[in-house]
Amino acid sequence: PQPDEPQPPVLPSRPLPGQICDVVRSERPRSCCGMAMAGLRTAKYQMPEWHRRNRGVYYNAFKVGEQAERGRAEAKQLVKHAASSAQRAQEYSKSTLGQRLQDIEFWRMELQKEIMELDAETNLLAAQKLRLERALDATEVPYAVVIDNLECRERRQPPDLVIDEVERQLLKEADLIRDIRDLLKRTIIQATTQIRSNRIQKENCELDWSDKVQTYHIDDKCISYCTDSTNVQSHPSSLKFEENASTPKSWAQFSHANISRAEQEKLASVQLRSLINSIIHDASEDLRLQCGATAEAFHSHCRLLEQAKFQLEKHLEQILKDIGEEEANVVKLKKAIRDKEAYLKVAQTRLYDRSFRPNVELCRDEPQFRLVKEVEELTVFLEALKRKLMESEQNLKNLEETRMKLEKEIAVKANSIFIDRQKCMGYRLRYPVDLEVASYK
Repeated sequence: PQPDEPQPPVLPSRPLPGQICDVVRSERPRSCCGMAMAGLRTAKYQMPEWHRRNRGVYYNAFKVGEQAERGRAEAKQLVKHAASSAQRAQEYSKSTLGQRLQDIEFWRMELQKEIMELDAETNLLAAQKLRLERALDATEVPYAVVIDNLECRERRQPPDLVIDEVERQLLKEADLIRDIRDLLKRTIIQATTQIRSNRIQKENCELDWSDKVQTYHIDDKCISYCTDSTNVQSHPSSLKFEENASTPKSWAQFSHANISRAEQEKLASVQLRSLINSIIHDASEDLRLQCGATAEAFHSHCRLLEQAKFQLEKHLEQILKDIGEEEANVVKLKKAIRDKEAYLKVAQTRLYDRSFRPNVELCRDEPQFRLVKEVEELTVFLEALKRKLMESEQNLKNLEETRMKLEKEIAVKANSIFIDRQKCMGYRLRYPVDLEVASYK
């Protein structure tokens, strides 16, 4: 507020005493002669009247001069006071404009600083959002690898088509990757929203900053005006205040509110960037650990398969050896049967030929009993050999069936090992387990 300026002193006006010029009537006796000269006497003043009238003229002249002198003194004092007051008022207005320029410059610098910081923070958040998108893209290969592993392992043959630890780890890995992808997508949406909020608040600050710059130029031009300026003119209508004009308090609160909201958005952006770092780091660590667990399950299962295949191969080797021995045994039994049949034929032929002995010669002698006993013994041996041959042939058949089963099992194990080691584990070499590194590529 502008202080009260001292008013110029005003000399009090006092009314001058009035002078009444009274004409003294002549007391001389009238005569007839006077009547004749009345017209000449009535048009003239008497000497006292003349003196009184002169004194009245002098007094009036003195009074007018005194009033004029007092008016000149007052005018001189008023001119001097008006000049000093106008000079002080102009200097005070210039001082207030200078202070106003400082206030505008302060808020302009604060807004400019906030705009630059918010713009830098938005760029950092945009870089983090790009990391999220790259990490999301990097999860496509692991997910495809896991799905391919599950599909490949569906081509295992029974009885190896089981729900083993490898399948449980692969299913767990697929669920983990899906959860990570969903989390990355939600965080990307959150980052996009925050970037939009940052840019909106930055635009608000830029509009306020632009108004401050324009206002600074206007007030800076106003502070340069003086009485010698050639570009000043009268604007009587400029005295009124605009209805939508702000107060100094609301003016400062407006910029403070813009800066406060910008600080809030910047803080939220910083926190979101920290959250993004944690999400990418934790997701990469979880995926690395799960990949290691799945790889360990693969290695353990492959070792188990190879051990089972090795045991089957050892059994197959023994079975093949047994088959060879059993085949040789069958050959021996057949040869033994043939040999015994030859002995039997000899004995039976001897008995047959001796049955043609004539008359009393057809005797039950010792050779006859010996040949009959020989035939009986040979028949028993032949029956035993034939039974043993049948057992050996059945054993040989069982060995052949076992051999086929073992060979099939070995083929199944070889197929399972090929699927797990060559197909699955070979394909998993392309697995980018470090999402944190992949997010920078």
